Amino acid sequence: MIRGVTNGDDAVLVSDNFIAANDGVGAWATRERGHAALWSRLILHFWALEAEKNSYGGSSDPDPVDYLQKAFDQTKEATSSPNEWYGTTTASGALLHSDDRDPPHPILYVTQLGDSQVLVIRPRDQEVLYKTAEQWHWFDCPRQLGTNSPDTPKDNAVMDKIEIEEDDVVLALSDGVTDNLWEHEVVTNVVESMNKWKSGAAGTGSDKGESSQADGMRFVAQELVKAARVIAEDPFAESPFMERAIEEGLAMEGGKLDDISVVAALIRRRKV
Repeated sequence: MIRGVTNGDDAVLVSDNFIAANDGVGAWATRERGHAALWSRLILHFWALEAEKNSYGGSSDPDPVDYLQKAFDQTKEATSSPNEWYGTTTASGALLHSDDRDPPHPILYVTQLGDSQVLVIRPRDQEVLYKTAEQWHWFDCPRQLGTNSPDTPKDNAVMDKIEIEEDDVVLALSDGVTDNLWEHEVVTNVVESMNKWKSGAAGTGSDKGESSQADGMRFVAQELVKAARVIAEDPFAESPFMERAIEEGLAMEGGKLDDISVVAALIRRRKV
């Protein structure tokens, strides 16, 4: 079974200790044998498999960039002749691990290539602890993995290690979110959605079990997608994408229509 879920040309994945969002470059849809969604999904699939191998059998610190490089190599092989498909994709992921302290402290290994993003939010302080930096060749052309692209994980991916705490929220976002919502809007939306869920105003939320927490994060992700879509579909809205376009000397107005993908994860200590 191929891991992850496809959303348009995006692909997202969530597991117990790994989340990711890849953004397949939609321009490949106009090319013969172009299939950006396949590229984003396959790289995500192989990336997750490599991360799982380490979690079950590895004794050293994780190396998500190496996992991504192996996933890239496997995807190139899988999309070569006689099953030739062309495409490119960005990649952003967060892998939860721990350090050697006693008791162990959670460490997040965040990997970035392109303009999808990972954000770490501390809801109680309503602030962003960390976010990845977008990587561009030029405006609206991010670094990307795939056909005819010079970029590779080994040469271009960036990996950061972040100390986190229980109840922090980790988001993996395609640029359909970040092109339409500013950072403070993302934080406000996440905090308000969490409060709504906890109060029961969104349905259920009083159950403190793991299933309820997962449902709560699903609600947070859905609310963020809705908020981004409102701006994306508004031709008169002010948006981060519009602002960047104007800075580049381009006459643009409104949000940016695009695939919008969100994975939201809550850091919690596993009950033994």
